[in-house]
Amino acid sequence: MFTSLFAASLGLGYAVPIFAQTANPRPNVTSDISEECELLIVGGGLSGVSAAYESLQMGRTVCMTELTDWMGGQLTSQGTSALDESRRQRALLYYAKGYLEFRQRIEQKYGKLNPGDCWVSVSCFFPYDAEQVLEGMLKDAARRGRGKLKWFPSTIIKELEYSPDGRLITGAIAIQHAPAPGTPPLNTEPLSYFIEDAYRYEDSERLSKTVIRFSPKPVQGRDRTLAPPQPAPWYVIEATETGELIALADVPYRVGLDPRSPINPSSASATGDPYCTQGFTYTFAMERTAEPQNYEKPAFYDRYRPYYGYDPNPRLADIDVVFTYRRLWSPEPRSSDRVFGVTRPKPGDISMQNWVWGNDYRPGTAKDNLIFTRDQLAALGQLEPGGWLGGLRTETLQAGEELALGFFYWIVADNTDSQLGDGVKQPYPNHRLLTGFDSPMGTAHGLSKYPYIREGRRIIGRPTYGYSQGFAINEIDISWVDYQDEFYRTNLAPDAYQTLWYGLAGLETTAAIRNRTQPEQITRRTRSTIYPDSVGIAQYAIDFHPCMAASPPEAPGNVERENSRQAHGRAYPAQIPLSAMIPQNIDNLLVAGKSIATSHIAAAAYRVHSFEWSAGAAAGTTASFALSEGILPYQLTDELPGPEPKLMELQALLRKNGNPTAFPNTSIFNEDWQDWAPW
Repeated sequence: MFTSLFAASLGLGYAVPIFAQTANPRPNVTSDISEECELLIVGGGLSGVSAAYESLQMGRTVCMTELTDWMGGQLTSQGTSALDESRRQRALLYYAKGYLEFRQRIEQKYGKLNPGDCWVSVSCFFPYDAEQVLEGMLKDAARRGRGKLKWFPSTIIKELEYSPDGRLITGAIAIQHAPAPGTPPLNTEPLSYFIEDAYRYEDSERLSKTVIRFSPKPVQGRDRTLAPPQPAPWYVIEATETGELIALADVPYRVGLDPRSPINPSSASATGDPYCTQGFTYTFAMERTAEPQNYEKPAFYDRYRPYYGYDPNPRLADIDVVFTYRRLWSPEPRSSDRVFGVTRPKPGDISMQNWVWGNDYRPGTAKDNLIFTRDQLAALGQLEPGGWLGGLRTETLQAGEELALGFFYWIVADNTDSQLGDGVKQPYPNHRLLTGFDSPMGTAHGLSKYPYIREGRRIIGRPTYGYSQGFAINEIDISWVDYQDEFYRTNLAPDAYQTLWYGLAGLETTAAIRNRTQPEQITRRTRSTIYPDSVGIAQYAIDFHPCMAASPPEAPGNVERENSRQAHGRAYPAQIPLSAMIPQNIDNLLVAGKSIATSHIAAAAYRVHSFEWSAGAAAGTTASFALSEGILPYQLTDELPGPEPKLMELQALLRKNGNPTAFPNTSIFNEDWQDWAPW
């Protein structure tokens, strides 16, 4: 063990244990507690909460686990409590019913939807208030539907149990942690300090552990132990931030860049790169003060100093623009002066920081990638029985924590700028980092409890009609980009470029292929792909925070991966197909949130708050429907494109419950979406 420079800089005085990333010897595990449920939701982020919300209203008994002690994910424990929304979708309030209820409750809580008067969104607010709102929503959902929520904060899934044929998850072994006697409360130290400890069965000097076994709730009159194609005994929903269960269950998945191809033509890699994922961010809150504050330079600061900067766009080179970007709190009376369309900050205002050239940590090589690949997991022993340790590189988490704290120091004390050069940035000491258990992030150190994760592991769906290698939502299914750009002519082989345009031809695709129509003669479709098995909606820009070219990310002179923003830009209003939520090999596992079957580029649009809510609502409703109907989810789609009556029943149920499955006027004949530009 060693004393962390991070800890020393905050004066917390804790020691950071560094564990070897190898499997711990599996003890003879016996559970301390047994819990039964109809749905086990693993991950208490937004998709997990929305899955629980719908299931509880349908009368289900739901167990929900979460590594942190807050439910809500990016809205709460990750600190990104600024709603990312598309312009027209917001104007029409065309969202899932539960998401609309959340917005309404925030407005009721503060008396206004945007208590922060931020400019990135129409609604910025405190993470801890969002967590309380979500807890209240689930309590009310359980009351309305006579469901039962069993909430397990500070809990991870360690192992899975399977039916003899391996097609069903029949049990899950979890570990819940609490402070060891005589030690400080949880959230005293940042995540990197305890994450590996949290995944180990043994009690430690810091954590006491309780082992929990989750299993299906017996139902009178139905045998839920039968193997497929009989009904599943329960359903497990993967709603973690990085796709933990799909790695633990070892179902086919991807991570990082896809190979450049006619369906993902903007990829920054010709062959694919599993180490280059979107950056992750430890957010923090800071308060504007009337008087300058004094800060000691963190011991690690010089390591990260070369990275920090405003933005390549000089319009953003203004501390008030940065502060108001995601300002969470601006009490009345507000300033009469304005900046970037909102009121200028004043003492007492509180801002959350989530800045690309600030606290975005963007590793992209095998030396420092955050989310271990399958090969890395196997080499580390994490796929062995009892070996799972969460699947993340602890040293990279710690580097992200240090980067974030260093960014605050850069704001208040330094004058360098990696993007615009020295002499642009000035120190702004009139700010205070908000720390403590009553601070917006709810931590002693002031950082979010968990980093904001933009991209995790992504399943490969089952082979189906038109998807012989497994289903996925790809770039050309949603992108608004101009594919006549020279990049595509240069970087795709002629046959691949021709195939790209066949894929863009819409209703004329068959004729274009038959006649070998040249790309310049093809009129591209101007809508997203329409899916017959849609169970939700999503729209946001294809928005990248790309990996850096070299290791470490903060190295002087480092740049973003070449061509990593080629697809950055507008996306059409899109759908969430059920096929994207059904993994291969396991029949009672559904995937929600950012781990559905998308390409790296499509995932950049399928990641924001309203998408997560819609995907979770679809997963919770589908699982409850499958239990009631005695049908497995894959059986709802396996005859497509032929008729699927039960799928139509599910879609009707979703719409009845206020969960849209398509945007207004969605049709293969409607290609007029110009008013739907997301920004």
